[in-house]
Amino acid sequence: MRIISGIHKSKRLHAPKNLPVRPTTDMAKEALFNILNNSYYLNEVEVLDLFSGTGNISFEFGSRGTKNITAVDAHYGCIKYINLISKELDLNIKTFKSDVFKFLENTNTKFDIIFADPPYQFEVHLFEKIVDLVFENNLLNENGVLIVEHSKQTSLENHSLFNYSKRYGGNMFSFFEK
Repeated sequence: MRIISGIHKSKRLHAPKNLPVRPTTDMAKEALFNILNNSYYLNEVEVLDLFSGTGNISFEFGSRGTKNITAVDAHYGCIKYINLISKELDLNIKTFKSDVFKFLENTNTKFDIIFADPPYQFEVHLFEKIVDLVFENNLLNENGVLIVEHSKQTSLENHSLFNYSKRYGGNMFSFFEK
């Protein structure tokens, strides 16, 4: 895994092999950040990275100047790795070792961008539960966006807050907005 752009551009990161993760591919990550760069000043946004795994997305935001990043994952090893790299790269990433659904039910912080990369084997109703919790709990600032990464075999287009999706190889990003 590598950081695509920003102050840590081209930095390679090597996560421990025993983490239960599937990092977003560099190609998909680069495409995602091209979309986000056209809509947001990344140094001014508040970001929530759900199912953060290795912190791949959080590190990319941090490298591009995002100051307020929150990473949530239920696996202790993932949180430990994110904290280690965040300190090493001097990035401001707050971590929470928590079940994502419980975190979404209990937080009252608002964000400009919420990125969720749940396990691809989730059933559609669990993907939709993430969307529902974000919007029911009003966790997005005005003009905020929820982006859910999933496999091309999963369709989230029937959700009422679905806006559009982009496909990159086997990866899909579905965008949800009010």
